Amino acid sequence: MRHATEHADVPTAELDTALRGGPFHVALRAAIAARGLPLQRVQHHLSRHGVKVGVTSLSYWQQGARRPQRPESLRAVRALEEILQLPDESLIRLLAESGESGEGAGAGRPAGRSYRSLVEASGVVDRLTADLGWSLDGGLHTLGHHECVRISARRELASREAHHIVRAHRDGVDRFVAVHHGDPGCDPRRITVHALENCRTGRLRWDQDTGVLVAELLFGTRLRSGDTFLFRYRIEDGTAGASREYLHRFGFPGGQYALQVRFDTAALPVRCHRFSQLSAAAPRSGRQDLPVTGPHHCAHVVEPRIRPGILGIAWDWE
Repeated sequence: MRHATEHADVPTAELDTALRGGPFHVALRAAIAARGLPLQRVQHHLSRHGVKVGVTSLSYWQQGARRPQRPESLRAVRALEEILQLPDESLIRLLAESGESGEGAGAGRPAGRSYRSLVEASGVVDRLTADLGWSLDGGLHTLGHHECVRISARRELASREAHHIVRAHRDGVDRFVAVHHGDPGCDPRRITVHALENCRTGRLRWDQDTGVLVAELLFGTRLRSGDTFLFRYRIEDGTAGASREYLHRFGFPGGQYALQVRFDTAALPVRCHRFSQLSAAAPRSGRQDLPVTGPHHCAHVVEPRIRPGILGIAWDWE
């Protein structure tokens, strides 16, 4: 754990208060002043961490004129916590609590992935899967799809495990392409894919800006039309900040879908709910509060029949 140091020109109490209650720009300004660093030096330290941020952007961030949101900007915030000797997650937490407002000025919006981020990710997924020779549904119809997402004690999306039951509707199908869209600030280069049952990992492709990773899972056999197949894999993430939701996009109708989110005992949400969307552009609907049941601290949803659209679980931290 990193701790802020005391400087005579900025009382420690002022910095501590800003870190506890925010908002983000006040805490950042207080931390930079407490370290006595000009913005040029802050920029230099960031570059040594492999992060490029302009002095103008840093100035806007500490004035509250703009707020970091893009993956590169969020990586900069995590690096700033170390450079400014702040507690882990202190600045990232303030960003998450105040919602999403983009790189430009403006009022905050409710937490959750924006329409823009979903559309951008959709375009990236199309490009990456096409690069692997995968299109449409890949010749597979979903009979059952069960996912278990694990949230760590640091509130990050640590991993997700998926179990698929599929039926081929054409001859020669021998693979599946899994898509993972990490939380803002994730590093897809550090995300790992583990084939657990009836498959092995093939080629990987990722996009750093959107946090999208696609992974080829090879069956080791060619299915004939009408054949069923079961396979299971796990994706280890844990590279982003605090997670606030998990959603899945469905392009085609199918069978049962079950989503379970498991929270670490040391990081339990104060409330949890399910939601759905017809598309990224549509408003969220179908909200239903979900209990986080013990002793396993899980929330779940079950859809008997998959329909095209978005389904997910969201939660709030204290």
